[in-house]
Amino acid sequence: MTILGIDLGTTNSLCAIFEKERPVLIPSPHGRFLTPSVVARLDDGQILVGDAAKELRITKPECCVSRFKRWMGTQESVQLGKQSFTAPELSSFVLRSLKSDAEKYLGHPVSKAVITVPAYFNDLQRRATRFAGELAGLEVARVINEPTAAALTYGFYDRDLRKKLMVIDLGGGTFDVTIMEVFERMLEIISSSGESMLGGEDFTDRMAANVLMKYGLQSEVVEHKHPLQFARLKQKCESAKLQLLASETVSIGLPDENGNMDPTKPSVSVHREEFAKWMEPLLGRLMRPIERALRDANLEVSQLDEVLLVGGATRMDCLRHFLTDQLQRTPLCEYNPDEVVAMGAAIQAALIEENAAVEDMVMTDVCPHTLGIEISKYLGGQFLPGYFEPVIHRNTTIPVSKEKTFETVAANQTEVLVRVFQGEGRRSADNLLLGELKVDGIPLGPAGTSFDVRFSYDPSGILEVEVVIGKTGKSRRAVIAHPETKMDTAQIDLIVRKLQQIKFYPRDLVENQFLLSYSEQLLGDLPGGLREELNGLMDVFEDSMRRGDPDYFEQAKQQLLFWLSSRGFPFDGGPSAGT
Repeated sequence: MTILGIDLGTTNSLCAIFEKERPVLIPSPHGRFLTPSVVARLDDGQILVGDAAKELRITKPECCVSRFKRWMGTQESVQLGKQSFTAPELSSFVLRSLKSDAEKYLGHPVSKAVITVPAYFNDLQRRATRFAGELAGLEVARVINEPTAAALTYGFYDRDLRKKLMVIDLGGGTFDVTIMEVFERMLEIISSSGESMLGGEDFTDRMAANVLMKYGLQSEVVEHKHPLQFARLKQKCESAKLQLLASETVSIGLPDENGNMDPTKPSVSVHREEFAKWMEPLLGRLMRPIERALRDANLEVSQLDEVLLVGGATRMDCLRHFLTDQLQRTPLCEYNPDEVVAMGAAIQAALIEENAAVEDMVMTDVCPHTLGIEISKYLGGQFLPGYFEPVIHRNTTIPVSKEKTFETVAANQTEVLVRVFQGEGRRSADNLLLGELKVDGIPLGPAGTSFDVRFSYDPSGILEVEVVIGKTGKSRRAVIAHPETKMDTAQIDLIVRKLQQIKFYPRDLVENQFLLSYSEQLLGDLPGGLREELNGLMDVFEDSMRRGDPDYFEQAKQQLLFWLSSRGFPFDGGPSAGT
């Protein structure tokens, strides 16, 4: 059975399979490997995913949503039309799209997947990712860290690699740094750190804010009062980031309040050095996780053999120069930073399948966060609650099982409530509550009756907690889930039925919606006469889409395509990939 390797990203997602003794990327219907992680709800209630939804985000931002990966593990939701969606539900739409692409490529159904997550994702975020896969009809065979997947790709293609590596992964919405050692075909993770709210999208936002300042405007005001203007400006800034890879200077015009571009209005110039200056606060945030990972690994920068770059945002020159200055070495990027994680996920799938092509490879990973329980401490002659006692420390190699002995604090105490937390704070309130386990049946006796707490943590980030009462041997075991996110079978079935009722825009017609969105976006850039011509052709094309007359539809489509091509705006089926 084929197991998909999926990189579920903040900005873009993609998938791969392992065939013919190597990882192979799966193309979308548009022939590209990247599927934008954008979901749109059309006026008729149908769901659109990927390139077409991304284009629609410029002209109808109110019906589109992106960056929902950052909400994973929270209760946050977004309203699209008359329906509300959570991050796992929105992510399931993207996963369903990738699953469909793979099935079309393979010619048979796919039901299992390895899904990657940022190394610094907490337990709730990992569970939410697994739940998204289940909603998409996938059995999630493993959840693995993105830098680990990237390192698997490097290790796969260089089996004799023997080095200490730092993998810096800056994607669209998250940042990870992982230190590992590769030797004798074994990949051992030593330490991992990161920040789940820092990525390429933040660099785009900061660029847009600074461009608006040049025009004497504030980004918060424009985003709130004129969303079409802000959405179009962000698109222009995203393109400008790419242009700065090859040019010293770019020009950026200011859209009007309706998101239309007027070529007669003055634009502002942004120099590469000026862009780098704007980005200094964001670049500075990279160093704290890097320094923590080095401390946890008990290594100096000089002891690293190589620094590898992963994630589309690492293409930025200012980031590469910053890392070169800070780490005193030039980072390497031998493989496409957008694709290396999905390829590694496919290699992990091959390891699970025990494929002969990877039988000589071994991988270990670490627990990214400290796991422990809430305790009371005897201070100043009294017991004070609310302190955090670690059971498994961060960067412990997994799978792992650790046990600690604790004691009751009151005489004749017959039960204990074990509250499980994840984090690095001394106080439990400063950490993330994962769940709780109530244990009764403690025999009557003095304070200080002992009981053992055992944590077992597996490579997918699943935590099992067992409490054993010393005198009786009675035990209680549970897989911990957050109390606010724990759902019973009926609730899960209700969500599944809700998603099943949603109509997805037919995949063979996505290009038509994409063409319409592309034309709508272009409309705002045209002067009056050309604008009227294009608007008329778009009306005819949209009318033909609704009538169901194949001949009329094809004629309208060809007229629109011919007009676009003859005016120097050929429709190529979709946008190019970006950081």
